[in-house]
Amino acid sequence: MVRSAPSVGPMTTSLPSRTPASAAARPPLLTRALMLRFVSMVGASASFFLLLSAVPLYARESGAGGDTAGLATGALMLATVLGELGAPRLVARYGYRAALAAGLFLLGAPALLLTASGTMAWIVGVCFVRGLGFALTLVAGGALTASLIPAERRGEGLALVGVVAGIPNLVALPLGVWLGAHVGYGAVSIASAALALVSIASVPGLPGREPTHGESVGVLAALRTGALVRPGVVFAATAVAAGIVVTFVPLAVPSSMGAVATAALFVQPAVSTAGRWCAGRLGDRYGAARLVLPGLLLSAAGVLLTALIRTPVAVVGGVALFGAGFGIAQNATLTLMYARVSTASYGTVSALWNLAYDGGMGVGAVGFGVLADRTGYAYAFVLTAALMLVAAVPAVRDRGNGPVTPCP
Repeated sequence: MVRSAPSVGPMTTSLPSRTPASAAARPPLLTRALMLRFVSMVGASASFFLLLSAVPLYARESGAGGDTAGLATGALMLATVLGELGAPRLVARYGYRAALAAGLFLLGAPALLLTASGTMAWIVGVCFVRGLGFALTLVAGGALTASLIPAERRGEGLALVGVVAGIPNLVALPLGVWLGAHVGYGAVSIASAALALVSIASVPGLPGREPTHGESVGVLAALRTGALVRPGVVFAATAVAAGIVVTFVPLAVPSSMGAVATAALFVQPAVSTAGRWCAGRLGDRYGAARLVLPGLLLSAAGVLLTALIRTPVAVVGGVALFGAGFGIAQNATLTLMYARVSTASYGTVSALWNLAYDGGMGVGAVGFGVLADRTGYAYAFVLTAALMLVAAVPAVRDRGNGPVTPCP
């Protein structure tokens, strides 16, 4: 989740070929601080994804309709977006550790109260508070992670981070649905809370602050900077589809195909994690900008195939194809955005990229529920794939462009 430029100035589009001697001289990637960061990353990601698809099902069992069940995911994502707008200031004022610990607490503690009531207002309220906590873990954790990765190994480092963040996604997303059906949603809520709260113990070993270089670009300035907005828009289009897949595939497939929904929720993050890894390695060699458009097109093709919602092979294959494109888009857009700013703006990039992620997922979850209620799931998937292609315009414009220095 889940979610880097030299300390000053832009990095080149691709890295030069290395001899064995130069490869040996590269700075280490797996430092003690990064390993500790992995602990809080896994805890936050597992806590988030364990309930992500389980909450809409719990809401439906509590009496909510299919379109209103999507409001739970929408509230979670809305709060995350709002939290991400203010998180860079909190990180700048209180440092990485305090912001990350607060985020883990707000993500975990409300989960204990989820099943205290089955009303939609209560469910939405719990999801909203959890979204604020998740926003802090994303922005504080993302900026901290970027500062711990050597600039020369950014693509590889972010690929490794993607794998680590993808493992809890891979396990927790389908596990939450399965546990809810077989053990109960109360047990899922307790497990989600424990994962976030226990990982707070790793935070004191992390850096509180890191020295920054260059001029900081604020979130509002970044939103006026095309070099950062273009990859953000492309990634937001794929994130819209991600919100739809994780929220509505379990609801859209016929009840007799429950095993297909569980398999799809396992396949999507698995293939996405592999896609992030491959994109990181290829991006260091050929430039991340060249991978943005292929990631978008693969994602749209996967959503289109998923429209055959009554065909198990099409559902699993479509979700796998979407996962590959989504993983590529995740790594390529984030690497490109970090490469276009100085270290002083890492928090801003983390916030902007996660705004695209969570805002897209929230819009997808809420909008698709309303659309599918009127057109049916199959046509809603087709329309989603068509709308995603609008983002091909900024993707084509950015294709082949290397890092640039945004205007402050």
